Amino acid sequence: MESTRKKILQTEIVRKSIHMCTAFVPLLLAHWYYPVIGLLFFALCCYVICELLRYYGHEVPIVSFVTIHAARRHDTHYFVLGPVTLCVGVLITAIFFDSVPAKIGIWSLAFGDGLASLVGKLIGHTEIPHTNGKTIAGSFACFTASFITCLIASEKIAFSLVIGCFAAIIELIPMKDFDNLVIPVLIAAIAQFYFHM
Repeated sequence: MESTRKKILQTEIVRKSIHMCTAFVPLLLAHWYYPVIGLLFFALCCYVICELLRYYGHEVPIVSFVTIHAARRHDTHYFVLGPVTLCVGVLITAIFFDSVPAKIGIWSLAFGDGLASLVGKLIGHTEIPHTNGKTIAGSFACFTASFITCLIASEKIAFSLVIGCFAAIIELIPMKDFDNLVIPVLIAAIAQFYFHM
């Protein structure tokens, strides 16, 4: 039982480390917008090809290794969709929203969603009904991380509290890997609406 829990935590740490790396995207976009967008598209295409090869039994050095170590146990025999939705979510947010709303959306995904899962698995004991195992501790972590990162990006306390609440509510919805797509886009849309009111 303890070894299973340790394995789940190790997998989650690898997954969420990849998640949190997306936090660098808004910073890079500010200096090299088109090259970063191009690299994200390239990374998406490379991943899809490598994951299809892995799925059909052809191991690809490094990529297959990372995929196996980042995949949840029930995903290892399937096409692992998480990196696709992660990359697509970041791309849509970066392309279709202004820089500050995009930053808020991507940071809510990177830190809010990323820390929700880690904290929930590490110290979360009280599950929230009908959320497929989400915990109060995880939701609080999502709220706090989204609030702080939005405050850094916007310098507006009341608005950041609203974003933190929305991020925590959206993260509660059991969407499997599609939260990677929904969270940054919806949070960026809310932020865009606010800034254009």
